[in-house]
Amino acid sequence: MTAELVRGQNHALPQTRLEIRVSAGAPVVAGATLGDEHGTVHGVEWIAHPGSPQLPGLEVSRQAAADHRLAVDLDALPDGVHRVTVLLALPLEAGGPTRFGAVASPFVAVTGLDGTEIATFTLTGLDTESAVAALELYRRQGGWKVRAVGQGYAGGLAAMLADQGVDRAAELAGSIQEAVARGMARSVAPPPPRTPQADRARHAPAPAPAPGGGQPPVPPPAAQQPPPAAPPASPSGPIDYAHPRRRSAAPPPPVAPPAAPPVAPGQPAQPVAGDATGWSMDERLYNQVWGMFEDLARAAAAYRSAVDFAESRMDQEVERALSDPRSRIGGAGDRAREQARAKRDELTGRAREALDRDLAQLAAESAVVEPALPASYAGWDNPVWHAYRVPMEIPMALRIGDLHLPEDTALRIPLLVRLPLERGIWIDSGRTASEAAALTDSDQLHRLAMESAVLHAARLLAVHPAGEFAVHVIDPAGSAAAALAPLVRSGVLAGPPASGPGGVSSVLAQLTRRVDLVQMAIRAGAADSLPPDLDPAEQLLIVNDFPHGFDDRAVTQLRYLADEGPSVGVHLLMVADREDASAFGPVLDPLWRSLLRITPIADNHLADPWVGHAWTYEPLRTPPGSEVLELVLAQVAAARRAGLR
Repeated sequence: MTAELVRGQNHALPQTRLEIRVSAGAPVVAGATLGDEHGTVHGVEWIAHPGSPQLPGLEVSRQAAADHRLAVDLDALPDGVHRVTVLLALPLEAGGPTRFGAVASPFVAVTGLDGTEIATFTLTGLDTESAVAALELYRRQGGWKVRAVGQGYAGGLAAMLADQGVDRAAELAGSIQEAVARGMARSVAPPPPRTPQADRARHAPAPAPAPGGGQPPVPPPAAQQPPPAAPPASPSGPIDYAHPRRRSAAPPPPVAPPAAPPVAPGQPAQPVAGDATGWSMDERLYNQVWGMFEDLARAAAAYRSAVDFAESRMDQEVERALSDPRSRIGGAGDRAREQARAKRDELTGRAREALDRDLAQLAAESAVVEPALPASYAGWDNPVWHAYRVPMEIPMALRIGDLHLPEDTALRIPLLVRLPLERGIWIDSGRTASEAAALTDSDQLHRLAMESAVLHAARLLAVHPAGEFAVHVIDPAGSAAAALAPLVRSGVLAGPPASGPGGVSSVLAQLTRRVDLVQMAIRAGAADSLPPDLDPAEQLLIVNDFPHGFDDRAVTQLRYLADEGPSVGVHLLMVADREDASAFGPVLDPLWRSLLRITPIADNHLADPWVGHAWTYEPLRTPPGSEVLELVLAQVAAARRAGLR
């Protein structure tokens, strides 16, 4: 039976291998410290945090998130450890909450490996605190207990660490927040939180938990509310810059997902495209893709946890056997090693069987979902693009690549981002970004990066109604002429690519003016007073070779567009090598962090929002010899010309 703790209450722990689950109303940093019998933390090597997430017997999340799962093996902790304190802190992100009183009360649960809750604690009564010691696990008379703490600190993470005796606590807190900021820059944004009525339907029977820590997949998030279609903006009428996916009116009841075909008893059900709850097929498919994403993340986490447990158990059994001098005589030590290895192999084999069942079900689901995807969710090789027509409404999301894990590289999950874009995109053209990039010629890497930018711009143009999306290009030295040729030839650009200092200044001034005017109109409630020459369409600015050709004023304007532009329909798509911008120092760090970093070649740099796996990102490419890009751009250009008549 679950113990629902209040502040100060304790409860005995019936087992030593545990999971601590954290749920909060906003992204939080989760960490843990190891203390001696007096609760003193003896150094940074006794602290697990996003910049150093693993300690013996302890693993925490690598990034800030609204949900966390911390793995604890109390038997594997160092001998001098008598206390494990779970810490929560708010990340120092621009525009984020600065006190726990402004977010929903965090909820913490201690569970067994099978997911059974042992004890729970809701951290109520927090106000100005930006960091809190949530609970602690502590030794007591040869066993372990959990105590609900809930001690908040208005001084933040630094004050909390200092209270536990950590030297140079402020410096360490700053390095933790820096690691969190780096993690947020590489993290895929989660979908909207699920509601009890909007869980994705799973037709397959629930798999058995993987031994040693395996967890069955958890129902994924679905949309918080329906995505009503945004009315097209009219240059002659008032412009509504409210997010078209948000409205206060009560939604109609969701469309029920299609029923799965009947199956024989004991057999997995056949997957169905659109089996998630939603108000439209697009939303059901969107939620289903995100559900597959989370299922794969959870399944891989369960498998890796089981393998780690098996390895740890083998090491402990071998160590215990060899610590007895008698086992070193007559081959007893060799037999102990063989038995320990056999147990490890049995546990990992069973974990792999459970993972393979999950992978097979997800592969079958992907096989029916991929052909059913609309153009905005589909790869360039999907036949849906050959039947492309300019849409009448903005879709819910856009596919910008594929993701996969090493457990099954053939199983690809579409990476979908919501529309309108709420975050700019940075295509990293640097050779120092990863090992894969270091093995690629710099000229080829830059060419691939610009080609990726062109494909993303073409997709954005293609999924918007005619005249509701405009693309500008800054190419200071004209080095991207070959890659930009499809956009230039088709006539879909808002103007010729800008080059030279004058061109850079002109485009940035135009878009900065647009952001200023729209923001003032929104504050004044007078959107219909905007000047007639202002283009009401969403704007995308492609920037090539940043920071070459940018002076200090241009850099300031670009940072302004990155920060303020998305809320009023101005978005950035940058092709740049961050090393090239090092001359500007840390002034550009907020710019890079505000953008979603993707790569022109396969690279394992993106993290999911649930368990923080390193996912390999695969950029989208058109099939060799295909003319699908030219065909799509021709239709976009024809619709644009028709709208100008």
